[in-house]
Amino acid sequence: MKVVNMSLTASVMNQFVAELRDVNVQKDRMRFRRNLERIGEMQAYEISKNLSYAERVVQTPLGKANMELPREQVVVGTVFRAGLPHHQGFLNVFDGADNAFVSAFRYYKDEAQREVDVHIEYIVTPDLNGRTLLLVDPMLATGESMELALDALVTRGKPSQIHLACVVASQTGVDHLLELYAERDDITLWCAAIDPMLNEYSYIVPGLGDAGDLAFGKKLSNR
Repeated sequence: MKVVNMSLTASVMNQFVAELRDVNVQKDRMRFRRNLERIGEMQAYEISKNLSYAERVVQTPLGKANMELPREQVVVGTVFRAGLPHHQGFLNVFDGADNAFVSAFRYYKDEAQREVDVHIEYIVTPDLNGRTLLLVDPMLATGESMELALDALVTRGKPSQIHLACVVASQTGVDHLLELYAERDDITLWCAAIDPMLNEYSYIVPGLGDAGDLAFGKKLSNR
């Protein structure tokens, strides 16, 4: 598996990530969602450079133009709920893509809220055989949500290539996926930023907090 840490390249994406992290800017919920969307757009553009292309002739009002256009049939998959604005950014670029959705949530197995597990409730997807799957989820903490979502999706077909995209990852989550998919040259992980650690509650540090709550409002506990 290949890992792309996009923060190592200076770009305006770093500004969007900074605003997502900033406790004062976070008060603007609409801006928070829009920044997730904008990062999705930029990641989608970078991923598009790794697709295969074929020449097509396009008729213009004045003649014919030879254009290199993507040949892949792309599927954009998302983990509910924080993934929705990020997903929309990808759809703004891959506007003809099919879509897949996975409902996954974290919950604590103990009263001290130290033992975290992830539960998959729901999955809907087109046939993935031979398709290019883009699985997007803004936060990659332990890596288990991404792992389980991908495991669930590939029961419905074998993609030709897989691109995993997150906004903020922990090094722990990245290492978890690297260990799982070490021999997979068909998988690439794209991260807008990689942070060094998780705290005792398995939240990314420095991170940005709970992306779902910041985008859509606080939820009741799953416990």
